Amino acid sequence: MRMSPVRAVLIRARALSLHAIRARFRLKSRVWSSLMAPSITASDIAANLHEVRSRLGRAAAIASREPGDIKLVAVSKTHPVEAVRHALDAGQTAFGENRVQEAQSKFPELRAGSAVFELHLIGPLQSNKARDAVALFDVIHTLDRPSLAEALMREADRAGRCPVLYVQVNTGEEEQKAGLPPHEVLAFVDRCRDEWKLKIDGLMCIPPVEDQPAPHFALLGKLARQAGLKELSMGMSGDFEAAIALGATCVRIGSAIFGERARQA
Repeated sequence: MRMSPVRAVLIRARALSLHAIRARFRLKSRVWSSLMAPSITASDIAANLHEVRSRLGRAAAIASREPGDIKLVAVSKTHPVEAVRHALDAGQTAFGENRVQEAQSKFPELRAGSAVFELHLIGPLQSNKARDAVALFDVIHTLDRPSLAEALMREADRAGRCPVLYVQVNTGEEEQKAGLPPHEVLAFVDRCRDEWKLKIDGLMCIPPVEDQPAPHFALLGKLARQAGLKELSMGMSGDFEAAIALGATCVRIGSAIFGERARQA
């Protein structure tokens, strides 16, 4: 049975009305999310940095280490460039980002303004982003496979510079997580040195959230010693004191400095 023209118009109008209602709801949701997103001021960030540095210093003293031997990387992923500026104003000079694209949207502007800092890539890196990563980052923490090692070698040769490199270790051997299983680390470091002529400076890990972190930090330290590596990137906001006790030379601190991550609409 053919639909009457009047009925067709009514159905079309109803569909358009529903579309308008949904669009309005999505807009309101985005506005509400922005209102509910955590905000943090320059004084908040300065105070948080002071507290984190104090905690780092106390942890270093307990471990009979020098605080200056432990690099504090402020993890600014998902936080706006204004937050990074506040941290720079408070004396922070090393920042960590998860994604090449997000870092490209923030940090070239800051460098053009003569800000002096180190930029660390702490998230997974796709091989096809190796050129951008080599151009932008000073340190890459997430080298974890031959194809990426080859891509970094090519781009470093082309650019005439190579970032400091860490091999990421999946200490918990979690299927969903990037990183090499521990039993493959030593052979991979040797291949990086011999086959791809890459200088490896250290190892990085992110322990499973349900585990006590200390055994994972101890394992990473043992692997680094076996590989002849001095640098250990381990420890985040909730566990960096334990990481320092077990030899961390680089801790990656986000929420304790910048607050909770901004919600993305």
